[in-house]
Amino acid sequence: MWSSRGPVLLISIAAVLAGVPAAAAQAEVPSVSVRTLHFDTVVGPAHDTHCDVVGDLYTPSSASAAAPAPAVLTTNGFGGSKDDQRAMATALAQRGYVVLSYSGLGFGGSGCRIQLDDPDWDGQAGSQLVSFLGGTKAAKDGTVLDDVRLDAPGDPRVGMIGGSYGGQIQYAVAGQDPRVDTIVPIITWNDLAYSLTPNNTALTGGVTSSVPGVGKYQWASLFTAVGITDGISNIQSDPSRDVTTCPNFDARVCPAVVEAGITGAPSPATLELLRHASVSSYAEHIRIPTLLLQGQADTLFNLNEAIATYQTLRGQGTPVKMVWQSWGHSHSAPAPGELGDGDGGYSPVDADGNLTAEGRVVEEWFDHYLGGTGPAPAMDFTYFRDWVSYSGDATPAFGRADAYPAGKDRRMLLSGDDALVDRHAAAASGSAPLVTPPAGAPTSVTEISALSQDVPLFDAPGTFAQYTSAPLQHDADVVGPPRARLRISVPAEVPGPLGTALPAARPTLFLKVQDVAPDGSVTQPGRLVAPIRPASFAAPIDVTLPAIVHRFAAGHRVRLVVAGSDAAYRGSPLPTAVTITTGPEDPSALTLPVVAGG
Repeated sequence: MWSSRGPVLLISIAAVLAGVPAAAAQAEVPSVSVRTLHFDTVVGPAHDTHCDVVGDLYTPSSASAAAPAPAVLTTNGFGGSKDDQRAMATALAQRGYVVLSYSGLGFGGSGCRIQLDDPDWDGQAGSQLVSFLGGTKAAKDGTVLDDVRLDAPGDPRVGMIGGSYGGQIQYAVAGQDPRVDTIVPIITWNDLAYSLTPNNTALTGGVTSSVPGVGKYQWASLFTAVGITDGISNIQSDPSRDVTTCPNFDARVCPAVVEAGITGAPSPATLELLRHASVSSYAEHIRIPTLLLQGQADTLFNLNEAIATYQTLRGQGTPVKMVWQSWGHSHSAPAPGELGDGDGGYSPVDADGNLTAEGRVVEEWFDHYLGGTGPAPAMDFTYFRDWVSYSGDATPAFGRADAYPAGKDRRMLLSGDDALVDRHAAAASGSAPLVTPPAGAPTSVTEISALSQDVPLFDAPGTFAQYTSAPLQHDADVVGPPRARLRISVPAEVPGPLGTALPAARPTLFLKVQDVAPDGSVTQPGRLVAPIRPASFAAPIDVTLPAIVHRFAAGHRVRLVVAGSDAAYRGSPLPTAVTITTGPEDPSALTLPVVAGG
């Protein structure tokens, strides 16, 4: 939802990737006219709430009623506005597209409250803007379009693109409006409950867990502050934002943030709110070609979110392609040649005007699905390898597989002497004790979410256990989510009302995979952490950690750390003694998806 590239926290600037697609080759670049328009949208579960939406319409001189052009609809990332899309929209229009860039509800001059890209609110508003592009809805000033290519009366040839908050909205619109032809969601979520209160165990499908997760309070606090600030600054122009309860948000959001901050766990009402605003709840309605771009440097919406969406769409026969890029919410600077550095954002071309690696991917996608030119894109899986040397265009740094997953599992066993070993016979019996701190105290540090990933890694003695392999004989390239199976014992759970165990009273643990160099220095790929709140400790616990793309070089060692807290999360308020056990008969294990190497 955020970026460090300016005072406005956005990330939908990633959408400038689309600046290159062309509906058809043109001898001259058309001039572009820009008009600011307002739209009366009627939204909400009861379809009875009027929201004023402001947008900028970019029209190429080549588009007319006699020569209509395909269209692109785009909106901002969290905390941004329609203006953030100016460079992308201009570039698209110069290549023959009619582009409507608008401010999402509650942002950048558009009315009503922030509804987290909920289909009943943001989805309905976006669908009515599709009607405008199709010529069946007028703007407030009476403007009606006749220069957009139609697939049928009132049905425009239209695609959507955008990042983060501007990525999820595409699902919310396309899930209810069959007129949308293709979408390109970038660095966005699958299940917002996982994004903000993750539980990497007891998974029922994708990233969704049957047990309430662990509050990611740093990210949640930041986006709440950004939304409230926007609401207060616009209260005079739109009193419906109401600063007395939950400024600028759906009234349920602020109590949910406070609740997770105090208890560390979301309530059933909060889970319902977050999941209703997530594609995980309605993915069966997404049947159009979908290009997923997700960030390898992203502790807000990690790669597992894109994997969950990809696997659901692919499983139901939706055409889907997935690209993992080097950058994301946690590190917003693309690798050289991956994207260009534009005016205040990203550009699809480099400083010499050459098409970048990601610009080319989106160009081919829109050329085919909107422009009707070029071959069908390969529905493959590509990922960025930061250990590959190249110059200029970053394409050589991307690995490729026909589909996800790309590798084969390598299983390492936990040994009682704090080692990771390859053979059952080498897994000694033993146990490792640790204590989760009281009140979720930050006894472990991996990052300061959205602000810094340069803080030193730290785990306080007595609050973690770790298992380290011998030096690797060969490079091992890991692409995908590591998995762990742990045998853990704890004292009896604290009883709650009616004899049940309070979710917030259950111990929380935090798993992470690290790379230990020969000199002893430690790297944690992506600074990624897997919080878990197990439903029970009676059986081995299966954990799916956030996916990584990382080369463990020959001579380096692999380390698994199990910690009792993490500074970016609100752990259990109650201290608990935890014991991890292993042995040759039934060892705990770490499994790595390895695409190459030993």
